[in-house]
Amino acid sequence: MKHSTSMIRGLFLLVAAGFAACNSDGNTKPEPVTENIIPVKVIPLSRDSVAQVFRTAGYFTTDDETYLSFKNGGIVNKIFVKEGDRISRGQLLATLNTVEITAMAEQANLALEKAKRDYARAENLYRDSVATLEQLQNAKTALDLAQQQQTTAAFNRQQAEIRSLQNGYVLNKLIREGEVVGPGTPVLQVNSAVSGRWLLKVRLSDAQWASVKEGDSATITTDVAPGRPLQAYVYKKAEGIDPATGTFTVQLSVNTKKDVPLASGLFGKAAIYPSRRTGSWRIPYDALLDGDVNTGYVFVTDDKATAKKVKVSVSGIENNFVAVDGGLSGSRFLIVSGSAYLNDGSPIKVTE
Repeated sequence: MKHSTSMIRGLFLLVAAGFAACNSDGNTKPEPVTENIIPVKVIPLSRDSVAQVFRTAGYFTTDDETYLSFKNGGIVNKIFVKEGDRISRGQLLATLNTVEITAMAEQANLALEKAKRDYARAENLYRDSVATLEQLQNAKTALDLAQQQQTTAAFNRQQAEIRSLQNGYVLNKLIREGEVVGPGTPVLQVNSAVSGRWLLKVRLSDAQWASVKEGDSATITTDVAPGRPLQAYVYKKAEGIDPATGTFTVQLSVNTKKDVPLASGLFGKAAIYPSRRTGSWRIPYDALLDGDVNTGYVFVTDDKATAKKVKVSVSGIENNFVAVDGGLSGSRFLIVSGSAYLNDGSPIKVTE
C-alpha cells in the first residue's frame, strides 16, 4: 500500500513538472531576427565636365541627289537608261509620247498665223478709216497672246524629254515605259557620285541635336571597309523635326578614301564627338541597373549605412563609363559593388 502511494506521488510530481516546463516555454518571447547587412563598395560622387559621344547609324548619299521628272504629264515613251548606269551631262535619258504635245504646238502655230492676218487686216482698215483704233488695238493684243501661246507650246514640246544635268549615276528607275505620269512625277533618281560630296545622313534626338554643331568631328564605319574607319564632320543640321520619327536629321560629310567603295543607300555607323562639354557625372557602367537608352537606376548612400535607389538620366555611354546628367544631385556616395543584392532602404556595410 505504501509502495503504491509512493508511485502515485511520483507520477503527480512528474506531470506537474511537465506542465511547468510547458508554461515556461509559452511565456518565452522569440528573439528578434536581424536583417542581413550587405557588404558594398562605394566611390565619392563629383560632377565633372564630360565630353559625350553620340552613336547612331544612317545611310550614305551625296549632296546633289536629284529626282528628274517631266514638266507635263503624259505617256512615257522611252527610258534609255537602267539603274546603275553611268550618265554624262546632256545625255538623253527619257522621252514622253509627243502626239498630244505636238498637236497643241501646231494649234498654237495656226492661232499665231491667224492673229497675224487679223492684225494686218485691221491695220489696213484703220489706215482707210474703216476700222476704229480700238479694233486695231484688240487685234494687236490678240497677236501678242498668240505669240506667247506659241512660245509656251514650243517650250512644253522641249520638256517632253529628260536630259542629264551632270555626270553621275542612275540610282533608281521609278517609272516604266508605257506608264502614264503626271506633271512633276519622279521618273529617275540620279546623283553625281563621280565628283559629288559623300554624306552620311543620321538621326539624333532633340538633346543630342542641341549638343552638336556644324564642324564637330565624327568617325564612320561601314561593312564594305571593316576595321578602316572614315573621318567625317557635321556638315549640316536640319532646322526642323521629322514628324514621322520625332528626330532631327544631321548630315556628316565624309572624307572618302579612294580605295573605299561607297554607294548611295549604303549603311554606316557613326560616332559623333560634340565640341560642347556638359557638366555631368561619369560613373562606372557596372553601377547602372535596369538601364535603357536615356534612363536607368543606381544605388547611392549618404551615411554609408543605408542604400537608396534613385533614377538617373543617361546622356551617353563610352567604353566602361556612363555619362549621367541628372538624378544624382545631393548624393554623396555611389555604390559600385553589391548593387544586385540591394533594395531601396537595405542596410549596408562599406568595405575597402
